[in-house]
Amino acid sequence: MNALSGMTGFARVSGEADWGSWAWEAKSVNGRGLDVRVNYPPGFEVLDRAIKSAAPKYFQRGSLQVSLRIDLAGGGDAATINSSLLNALASAVEKRTGAALSGEVFASLLNVKGVVEPGGSSLRDLGTDEAVTGMLAKAGEEALDGLRTERLREGAMLGELLGGLVTGMEELRAKAGQLAETQPGLVKERLTKQLDELDPDGRVDRERMAAEIALSAAKADVREELDRLTAHFATARELLAGGSPAGRKIDFLAQELNREANTLCSKSVSLDLTNAGLGLKGLIDQFKEQAANVE
Repeated sequence: MNALSGMTGFARVSGEADWGSWAWEAKSVNGRGLDVRVNYPPGFEVLDRAIKSAAPKYFQRGSLQVSLRIDLAGGGDAATINSSLLNALASAVEKRTGAALSGEVFASLLNVKGVVEPGGSSLRDLGTDEAVTGMLAKAGEEALDGLRTERLREGAMLGELLGGLVTGMEELRAKAGQLAETQPGLVKERLTKQLDELDPDGRVDRERMAAEIALSAAKADVREELDRLTAHFATARELLAGGSPAGRKIDFLAQELNREANTLCSKSVSLDLTNAGLGLKGLIDQFKEQAANVE
């Protein structure tokens, strides 16, 4: 059985070799689909494909940022500047502003990705070594696996929280069920009082009055809404027990729960039942908010 997974987490895997040290960092936040972005040193483009191909084995949703840092032994080569890119950027800025570059603007251009490449040649040479890239690709998957572990830890907490909210909703539904039993009597009492005020001489046909009371009581009947709420609570527990991917289904279920709670409030003829419905809506809002964190 799958476990429930969240969509936020962080993992780090690092190591050393004779050529230097390396570290993978993987983090993720909520996302409607699976979006993977990989940052890597120049010359290691093969790792971008490796990580993006591996990610779907571990995740189905979430926005992932996976980064590799390499520190060469002895510091490696000095940083190199991509003169062609720098000149193109400088020309574009001067053309747009109509003025020569200031020192501040020039410094900003140096921070543009690709303009300055630390240890460019040594890193590119290292990136052509299949043994090195294979090892780093495997370590990158270890970082993804560690991230999955953290997301499962979050999922366990979310499952407990969501389960507690379902319990709270079930308690309010039980209270609403008891209050709903008084609805027909309250409808009759209200209509009878209104009739006495509008027709003190008793000229309205009593059979017609009884029919109106019966019709109004039927409109105020909330048993169907209460039954559907009970069914939705059972579905919620099944989804939580079934594990991820469940986030989208839980989110849709929260919408259905809110629909039933709204109808319950609209049909209510008592303040107590209305308050129970409003309390239910409050818990449903919390349920929906937390469901957005579930993969």
